[in-house]
Amino acid sequence: MVEIGPLAEHERPDWEALFRGYTDFYQRVMPQQGYDRAWREFRAGTRMHALGARLDGELVGITHFLVHPSTSSADVCYLQDLFTTPAARGRGVARALIEAVVAWAREQDCGRVYWHTQETNATARRLYDQVALNKGFIQYLVPLD
Repeated sequence: MVEIGPLAEHERPDWEALFRGYTDFYQRVMPQQGYDRAWREFRAGTRMHALGARLDGELVGITHFLVHPSTSSADVCYLQDLFTTPAARGRGVARALIEAVVAWAREQDCGRVYWHTQETNATARRLYDQVALNKGFIQYLVPLD
């Protein structure tokens, strides 16, 4: 059974390995201070939040999310990162993480939860199409660094 909950201090190395897997998947390079900053933010739990998924006590999945204001609804929850180990895929881990974020967002009176993924991420999109509505938006980005 998948267990979802906050990340414990002793899980930092396992969390970082999973987050590095996520950044590698999206072919991003993040300096160590980025991981350090994210961990500090998650531990503070005020601006950015994280949950871990465990199978048999082993951390096998992570999600990172935050709340931001909206001009047209209640505040919204952005599920920014979601990653599971390859061995955990197909075992309900990602679904359980999404459901936990949705439940958390409801408790915060958010108007909705949303996320992005690459169009070519067919494996993840099979799940996303089951648990959420694809509204067809296209993301545009202006890098500032």
